[in-house]
Amino acid sequence: MDSDLKDSPMFNQSVEKGLAVLAAFGARNRHMSLGQIAETVGITRSSAQRIVFTLEALGYVAKDPYTRRYELANKVMEIGCNYVASNTLIDSANPFLSAMNSNCDETVSLTEPCGLNMVYVASFTSRKPIVAHQAIGSRMPMYCTAAGRAYLAGLPEAEIQSLLRDSDIKPLTSHTNLDREEIFKQVLEGRARGYSINFEEYYIGHLNVGAPVYNKDGRAVAAVHVVAPGSRWTADEVLGKLGPMVRECAGAITNAVRAH
Repeated sequence: MDSDLKDSPMFNQSVEKGLAVLAAFGARNRHMSLGQIAETVGITRSSAQRIVFTLEALGYVAKDPYTRRYELANKVMEIGCNYVASNTLIDSANPFLSAMNSNCDETVSLTEPCGLNMVYVASFTSRKPIVAHQAIGSRMPMYCTAAGRAYLAGLPEAEIQSLLRDSDIKPLTSHTNLDREEIFKQVLEGRARGYSINFEEYYIGHLNVGAPVYNKDGRAVAAVHVVAPGSRWTADEVLGKLGPMVRECAGAITNAVRAH
């Protein structure tokens, strides 16, 4: 978030806290007590009580009558669904993502930047067995993923360096590159090649390639990437076949976006 906006007298901290409570729930925190919510969000118990009461009254959280713990209610899905329904980029991308998925029969996805991460906004899943599935709304870091590096490749170099400096770089697998300067070089290599790569840096067994989608101003706004399981693809096959395909797919989406 822009710190200048947070410092504005127009900034509403109550709304911020309410959204933080909703964001606190997830796979690791499916059910939480008031105390756990307060601790996770970093607010007082009385503040958590007022916020949770309001969210429950509005239908966004529900309380188990036996455990008295809270969980997200399905009404929260309205917000995400409204975003997807109103996003013209997703509408423009879906036909091309579907076509690439049919051509390579691997999972093809569209991600958009969110802070230092990329968030899944569209995905066409392979019909073959897959190692892992990322749901719409899932996030992954920019620094060690093909989609993230592809997006970074579409930015000015000073901005790339700034985002890499701010990234919490840590080993997610034994192959994760932890050297910021080396990652920066990989981003620039991906820019020259037209697609970026990530071979088992984020998930063991996954060889990924991604390419940036640009807006009318020539700035990257998203990335297309495909997951190629190492059990079905070699590195050379990924570079020789899937790389050009993902580059072409991203280019077609870019043209569609610019035509609107």
